[in-house]
Amino acid sequence: MTSTCPFCDPSRKVIQENENAFWIRDGFPVTPLHSLIIPKRHVADPFALTEAEHTDIYRLLQTARRELLEKDPTVKGFNVGANDGETAGQTVFHAHWHLIPRRDGDVPDPRGGIRAVIPGKARY
Repeated sequence: MTSTCPFCDPSRKVIQENENAFWIRDGFPVTPLHSLIIPKRHVADPFALTEAEHTDIYRLLQTARRELLEKDPTVKGFNVGANDGETAGQTVFHAHWHLIPRRDGDVPDPRGGIRAVIPGKARY
């Protein structure tokens, strides 16, 4: 836990948690209901987490997905991902997974999904 980490802030609004992880809304959402699943232990590298932490993160991803689908019937898919390191776009150095709800028509052509992080690589 660090005093400068926004995910370690005890005043954050937690939607749900388990032993090793918690679920919050993204402060700068890409789409409505964009959520983050975050390990409770402050560690920057998502590959440095324990098996138990990964298991609890995955369980919360499943729970959040199910609840978001129930909450908003316009959600038709999801992008799920983590940024590992500054070169990959990580800006908050506390490991976390994005769960981004997708709706029909939210972008003109969604083909390629996360491949679009590199311009020109989504279509192949």
